[in-house]
Amino acid sequence: MFFRGRQPEASIWRRFRVSADGFTFEQSEDLYTAHVVANAERVVDLFYALSEQLPPAVDVAIEDLRSGRTWTGEAIALPDVREAVARLKVLLARYGGVELAVFTSDDQLTLNPYLELFIYARTDRWLYLLEGKGLEEQVQLRTKSWKTNRQHFPAAPDLVNAVTAAAERLGLKPA
Repeated sequence: MFFRGRQPEASIWRRFRVSADGFTFEQSEDLYTAHVVANAERVVDLFYALSEQLPPAVDVAIEDLRSGRTWTGEAIALPDVREAVARLKVLLARYGGVELAVFTSDDQLTLNPYLELFIYARTDRWLYLLEGKGLEEQVQLRTKSWKTNRQHFPAAPDLVNAVTAAAERLGLKPA
């Protein structure tokens, strides 16, 4: 039970998040880079939610480290990509080991195998979108301490099958 007082109500994730939740934001010439670290579910949810900000057609690249397979596709309908990600969210957050990139000529969202989110863009709009999602900009982040060797992700046949099915549904081609 939560007691309400005179303080503004905070969301549950904000009350109980780990102190490592946050992002760094850097500019190098005409490229802005954000690196987001939070718990697995939060990062996968952010990837899904932020993908809504992309144009209606995007390019997609998926690499499954367990199966060693890679798929790519160009000009894929964003609603289809978001639906595929929504179906994968639980398995991605549970197992990791898949790199998923959704990009255009101006923006790129990448969920890496260790469940960290990277954003590359030509504008600084993602800074404001991340702050709007309740994340705090930090000078430096500690990356996931549980990082493992690429070959040592635990077996996850359900995820491998789901990723393969998503790639086929989206019409992605093996790379």
